[in-house]
Formats: sequence, C-alpha cells, structure tokens
Amino acid sequence: MLNKVLRWPALPALRPEWVTLVVVGFLLLFCNVPFWSRLFTVQPLTGTSWLSFVAAFAMLLALLNLLLTLLAWPYVLRPFLSLLLLATSFIAYFMNQYGVMIDVGMVRNAVETDPGEVRDLLTVKMALYVAILGVLPTWLLWRMPIQWRPPVRELLVKLLVVAISLAAVLAIALSYYQTFASVARNHRDLRFLLTPTNYIQATSIYLKRLSKSAVAFTPIGADAKSAPAWQHRERRSVTVIVVGETARADHFALNGYERDTAPRLAKQANLINFTNMWSCGTETAVSLPCMFSNLGRDGFSREKAESQGNLLDVLGQAGIGVLWRDNQSGCKGVCARVPTEDVRDSKIAKACPKPGECFDEVLLAGLGERIDTLDRSTVIVLHMMGSHGPAYFSRSPDEFKLYQPECKSSQLDQCSQQQIINGYDNSLRYTDYVLSSLIDLLRSKADKVDTAMIYLSDHGESLGEGNLYLHGTPYLFAPDAQKHVPAVMWFSDGFKRNFGIDQTCLMARRQEAYSQDNLFHSVLGLLQIQTKAYSPQLDLFAPCRSGS
Repeated sequence: MLNKVLRWPALPALRPEWVTLVVVGFLLLFCNVPFWSRLFTVQPLTGTSWLSFVAAFAMLLALLNLLLTLLAWPYVLRPFLSLLLLATSFIAYFMNQYGVMIDVGMVRNAVETDPGEVRDLLTVKMALYVAILGVLPTWLLWRMPIQWRPPVRELLVKLLVVAISLAAVLAIALSYYQTFASVARNHRDLRFLLTPTNYIQATSIYLKRLSKSAVAFTPIGADAKSAPAWQHRERRSVTVIVVGETARADHFALNGYERDTAPRLAKQANLINFTNMWSCGTETAVSLPCMFSNLGRDGFSREKAESQGNLLDVLGQAGIGVLWRDNQSGCKGVCARVPTEDVRDSKIAKACPKPGECFDEVLLAGLGERIDTLDRSTVIVLHMMGSHGPAYFSRSPDEFKLYQPECKSSQLDQCSQQQIINGYDNSLRYTDYVLSSLIDLLRSKADKVDTAMIYLSDHGESLGEGNLYLHGTPYLFAPDAQKHVPAVMWFSDGFKRNFGIDQTCLMARRQEAYSQDNLFHSVLGLLQIQTKAYSPQLDLFAPCRSGS
C-alpha cells in the first residue's frame, strides 16, 4: 500500500542528446545567475541588444552541449552528469551568496580549508541550494529512462550532433564577433563567473600543478649572518611579527575610519601606522607565503615559493631563533622548517570557548615566560584568526561587541549589510585589544630585552559592496577593500637605539606606498642581517637607519 502511495509517475524516455541539452539548459538558466547579472550590467539592454543576449545563450548552449555529447555514452553519462550537477550546485551557492569568482586560487582555498572554516560555511541555505539545484535534478536523471541506439548508429548521431553544435557556435560567433570580442576583452572577469567551465578549468589547472614533479629545494640566504656591530652583543632582541587575517585598512580607525575600531592602539606611545600598505594577494594561500618570500607579487607563485627558502629560513641561517605560533588554518608552508605551535589545542577556557577554536588572545598565553627563557635573539610569528569570515561574530568575545546589532549567522543574506559590518568592526576592536596587549607585554620586557612588533594583515575583505563578500577575488578584479591592508609597528627605546632606527623619519614616511613585497627585505634590514638575498631598495627602514 505504501509503495502505491509513494509511487512517482513515470518520466518519459529521452535520447541521450536531449538529456545533455536539457542539463546544459538547466545549468545555464538556474546556476549562472551571477554570470547573466554581470553580463546585463556591462551590456545593458537597449534597443535590439537583447538579440546579443539570446545569441550568447544559444552559443553557450551549443558549445556546452557539444562537450557533453562527447561524454554521452552508456555507464558514463549518468555518473558524470550527477557529479556535474552536485558540484555546480555548491559552486552556484557560493557565487550567489558571496559574489565570489572561481579561479585556481579559489579552488586551492577550498582544498586547504580546515574543518573549523568548513563549519562556518555550512548553512541551511547551502543545503537548500544543493537539494534543489543538485540532488533533485540528479534524482530525476536517474529515474529518467535513456533510450540508447545500437553502437554504430549512436556514434553517427553523436557526430551529427557535434557537427550541428559546432556549426551553431561558429555561425553565432562570427555574426556577433565584434560584440562578443569587445565584452570578453574589456570584462575578463566574466570567465570566472560562467559555471561549470570556471571551476572545471580552475580544478584542472590546480591538479596539473600538483602533478608536476617536485622541484629541487633551493635554499636562499645561505650566506646570511648578523652584522659585525652586534654579533657579540649580550643584549638579546625579540621581534614579533603578527600576521593579521582579513583586516581591511579603511575600517582601521588609525586610518581615519569614523568608528573607533582601534581605541587602545591609538593610545600607545611611539606606534607607527603605515596608511598605504597593499597585499600581495587576496587570499591567505597567496599572501602569506608571498609576504615571507623574496619573490614579490609579480614574480610569485606557490610552486616557486614552496621550492625555495623564505625569510624564516634566512633568519635561522643567520643564527636568529624562529618560532611560529598559529591560531589559523596553518602557515601555507612558510613555517615548514622552523619550530611551530598550534595554539588552537590550548585548554584555556576563556580564550578557547570551543574545541579547536580560540580567540586570538591565546597567542599571548605564556609568551612572556617564553621570552624570559630565550637564549638568543628571536623572531616570533603570531598568525591570527583576526576577522576571518563569514562568521565575524565568532571572532570577538562578548565584551568587545560594541556595535550592535551584529550579524549572528554565517548566512550573510539573512543579515543587513550594517549588521555584517557591525560584526566585522567588533572583530577589529578585538584585534586592537590583542595587539595593544602584546605591545604592553613587550614593553614590560624592554628593560632586559630589545623588543619590537610588526603587524601586517594578509589581505582585506569585501563586506557587501557591489554585492561582493569575503575575499579571494582575482587580484586584477579585486576591489581595494581586499588589497589595502593595515600595518602598524612598535619598537622599544632600546631596540631603536641598538638597531639605529629613527622613529621621526619613519613617522614622516608612514603615508608612502608600501606592499608586502617589502616585508622580507625590511626585516632583514631591521635586524641587520647581511646576505646577498637582501635588497636595500625594498627595505622600508633603510632611509631611516642611523648612518643612512
């Protein structure tokens, strides 16, 4: 009886060429809203211009159908289309929800995302997207009978379909060449919005890079050594490099933001705020290894960075101690050859309210005692969770939630833009607290140790401007919000005196344009490390060093 009640009506049998055509039409119409929206924006409907949209749809329909026809064989078509539909439903969700573009960097981000970040992204809306755009059509696909012809006849029909599709693509492309070429040339971001070609191409590039034979590791700075002036100095130095996460410069109060997101740092004496600092990338997987390498943004690739040493290796070669403390999803290979601590395993209840998820103040736990026991000058890197989205509300304790109401969901479309900004700004106020507390700690040690802090965010964040959220937009198309980052520095009096740093000079140069390309050379110059890998032209301290 139950089987009769739940029995679904039979679906009509279709030939394979109709199955591929229906699936392609479904993908273009229902999974490419960002692509069509962007196309309508750059090519508004005026007069008979609607014909070019019809032509574009028809050409894409024919082209994708041609490609799927090549895979339309028994035992292959259904599994492939099922995978395509399910994967595209996830991609469609992220593109619609956060306005992201899909390139190889975004694929790498997805692969390297840790469980904590995944939890932040899982929402009811995502489940609905996958159910409606992925599971439902896949279920219908498997219920639908497919009428296959005898092999020879099936092959002939496929050749005919391919020929017709190819002819349609060529005819439409030639007829609208001027329009299509102009749009494609002037708006290259469109290719990152067209799914499924965007993520298929990006994934293939990512896998191709992974499959390449490992390149022999090349050390850099093998000649590195401390300058003679302080090689035998008894007084140790501790330089703390704080790698921020997702902090954007225009929401940093020290840069003129109308909200007081940095009340404690503003009261710190001798703080230097660099107002014109730019990131190497728009995602941690690029910016983090890039800023510690000597490659610069123009010469950077993950493959190059992973095949050679970085700033931390050069410091170690020069006899400087190095320690990496991480409250994030790892160091992206930067700390592969230095001592590393994952502080997310801490059992400090106040700092770590959830297992494996801690507020950034955990990075300071035990740091003072660690400094007291150091037997040599050391560079300590603190990798913050910062303002990592979309769960901005979970990046700050309750006592720092000044701006209300804040968005309490990772599903950002359930919140107003102001609520999202409130949660984000609260996370910056907490970052201000952590950095200021670190400076207080370093100042308390300054009677025995020369101390310094360098804070630099890895990249910025979009908060709904232009319907764009989060980060990771290809650098060429990314807004300044994802590239303009805050950077502050603090030096104890002993550090400035012993390392020849002119505070007044640095203050006068704080509005000059710098980027993460400067970090590698600036740290080497700051600590007076002599090596051929050092470039004084990229050392922002060089003009402000005594004797320069």
